[in-house]
Amino acid sequence: MKKLYIETFGCQMNVKDSEHIIAELSSSYSTTEDPKEADLIIINTCSVREKPVAKLFSELGALKKLNPDAKFGVCGCTASHLGEEIIKKAPFVSFVLGARNVSRITEVVEKEKAVITDIDYDDTTYVFKNTRKNPYKDFVNIMIGCDKKCSFCIVPKTRGKEISIPMDLILKQVEELVNDGVKEITLLGQNVNNYGKRFSVDHPKVDFTDLLREVSQIDGVKRIRFTSPHPLHADDKFLDEFANNPKICKHIHFPLQSGSTKVLKDMRRGYSKEWFLNRCEILRQIPDVAISTDIIVGFPGESEEDFKDTLDVVEKVRFEQIFSFVYSPRPLTEAASFTNQVPKEIAKERLYTLQNLHSQILDEIAKSQVGKVYKVLVEEEGMGKSDNFFTVKLDKDPNLLGKIVDVKIEEANKHTLKGKVI
Repeated sequence: MKKLYIETFGCQMNVKDSEHIIAELSSSYSTTEDPKEADLIIINTCSVREKPVAKLFSELGALKKLNPDAKFGVCGCTASHLGEEIIKKAPFVSFVLGARNVSRITEVVEKEKAVITDIDYDDTTYVFKNTRKNPYKDFVNIMIGCDKKCSFCIVPKTRGKEISIPMDLILKQVEELVNDGVKEITLLGQNVNNYGKRFSVDHPKVDFTDLLREVSQIDGVKRIRFTSPHPLHADDKFLDEFANNPKICKHIHFPLQSGSTKVLKDMRRGYSKEWFLNRCEILRQIPDVAISTDIIVGFPGESEEDFKDTLDVVEKVRFEQIFSFVYSPRPLTEAASFTNQVPKEIAKERLYTLQNLHSQILDEIAKSQVGKVYKVLVEEEGMGKSDNFFTVKLDKDPNLLGKIVDVKIEEANKHTLKGKVI
């Protein structure tokens, strides 16, 4: 059997796409962790920020030196928006496959200079073969594409319009996974809580809350996670289900992007600072809920007052985790042409201020964890995740693998908790 080495940049959807690629090629290729012994090397790319794009070509060059005889392919979002340019810049690349075309990997893998980057392609009814790295948890796509018009984001140009996957296919996949020992399901989509807006086949009217209820009723499902919901669609029905369904883990990734209503309007996010704070106020009524977020600093036109609004939201919500970045102009986006770009030096100072504030908050959060008892899914020996997504170290005991156990926290730092099974 030939060997495949695959490297993945970017979001969890890309990770799942890579698993689909591995599964689709499994009849011809086994995977390897060593690129030197690979017959086929694939890089699955991200284009949300500038660095992953630059990293693609440096990584291609490094891997070509390491293994000059391998066949090379590029997949993912950068493949979608650069297409043939990738082969022009790196002529040894044999094929380019866009993020919307993963199900067509077997079409291109044996071809030379094949480029498929059709963002209108619909594979929502395609049933992928299954593969996963962890025996106890898996990710299930519930939609493809994105209809939002955020002025900073290239994703709609690389993944196409939003289409939901039929509910019966999702439920069937979940049933197969739990029958194979999976305890925790994570539902994936660019805006998961907008599920049901559009299907490409006849379908009963449903929304994301309906889907959550149906998944939770499947025997064997112990935990449900999802990523990422959009604050605009966090209506009361959704928040009520999140709070009261015992199978839904009490962690939510809730992308803020900016705390300034003015900047949010320029970003075309569709909600205000007040709306976001109101939704988080409701969420904080849930015992031990954890909220993570994304924040962009230095967006075009962001003033010091706008940035202070972001700090104000961080102080009020006290996020358990923040993914924070300096704004990076992306091709094919509206904001790239804005003339009021914030100087990089100022943006970097703001990022440092934000991260320093959050570091102080994390110290306080860590202290408050000691003595608490969390239900932890043991994913590997001595390590697991709490219901609210803290990484928890515990006794190394192979008999605990795949079990959900109560752990009393004895030590805590910003990133990891440590405790004893009780």
